[in-house]
Amino acid sequence: MRTLLLLLAAMSLSAAEPLVFVSAFASGEKGGIHAFTFDSEKGTLKPLHRTTDIQNPFFIALSPDKRFLYAIDAEKFGGDEDENVAAFALEGRTGRMKRLNHQSARGTASCYLDVDAAGKSVLVANYSSGSVASLPVKSDGSLGEVVSFFQHSGSSADSSRQKGPNAHCFVISPDNKHALAADLGIDKIMIYTLDAATAKLTPNEAQPFAKLTPGSGPRHLTFHPGGKLVYVINELANTVTVFDRSAADGTLKEKQTIATLPADFTGKSYTADLKITPDGKHLYGTNRGHDSLASYRIAEDGTLTLLAIQPSGGKGPQNLLITPDGKWLLCANMPGNNVVVFKIDATSGSITAHGGPVEVPMASCIRWVE
Repeated sequence: MRTLLLLLAAMSLSAAEPLVFVSAFASGEKGGIHAFTFDSEKGTLKPLHRTTDIQNPFFIALSPDKRFLYAIDAEKFGGDEDENVAAFALEGRTGRMKRLNHQSARGTASCYLDVDAAGKSVLVANYSSGSVASLPVKSDGSLGEVVSFFQHSGSSADSSRQKGPNAHCFVISPDNKHALAADLGIDKIMIYTLDAATAKLTPNEAQPFAKLTPGSGPRHLTFHPGGKLVYVINELANTVTVFDRSAADGTLKEKQTIATLPADFTGKSYTADLKITPDGKHLYGTNRGHDSLASYRIAEDGTLTLLAIQPSGGKGPQNLLITPDGKWLLCANMPGNNVVVFKIDATSGSITAHGGPVEVPMASCIRWVE
């Protein structure tokens, strides 16, 4: 009996380990979505399963109840045909997923997904075609056809990278009322109002967009936990811009822009992603080319102070995840074909590489299931 109880306790402990999903941006044998267990005490990843029923899953997102996963699905990413958004049901704690269905993203080089807090809306950004769209979620987690679609227009200062719109992310506000789309090609943050019950979007009346300095190239953005601040990482300028946000009407007001690279760096580098610790005290951003992570302290007014810039542990840091307890930062180095775990010092904000890199071909996006 005692042996059985010990075995059951061990099984329970194992089952309690969080799951980490990492998309491999490729097709065939190298592609798919990898599932790992994560030891929150040791900071280690252990391979669990690889889902192969998908092609070029550049970006993935989870429903708020963590029962469903949504992924970009593209036979030929950025080709002439529109990409798809695929829906999967997670099969318990096994790391396995059952494909439910897919719907057209209504655009090409689809590169970002977000799910609203009620789990009823999935938003997608289409980079090459410069558009955004929303899809309703059915009761079984599967997706309905696009109900809102907006084609962005315009250009900006960089003649090689900003000839037209390039929607690069689409993020829903913590209050579930607005959605912000960072468009690299036109140097704007497009602001939409979200009706989560129907997944319908409308341009925000009080302020339909916020402009950035020409040539900035806004790529990804994130909300401060309180929802009153927005941080945008600019791919072309290698900077982070801070905005004050009005929760009442969704308007944005710029207050600071700060560099992500050392002042003496003269090579080519482009930012990719940024994340904030759950306590709202520190922010981290990625530099691809310099292959580093920039760490910042967040002041009470939301402004940033650069703390350090250090190696990312691989080539081309693409995506970050900070664990809900704020103790660990995971970095997907896409062309480096790995995921590196960093330990976060909650007081100083410093990060330290923990253990060796975990091999994942073309690791592009990381998601967490508690």
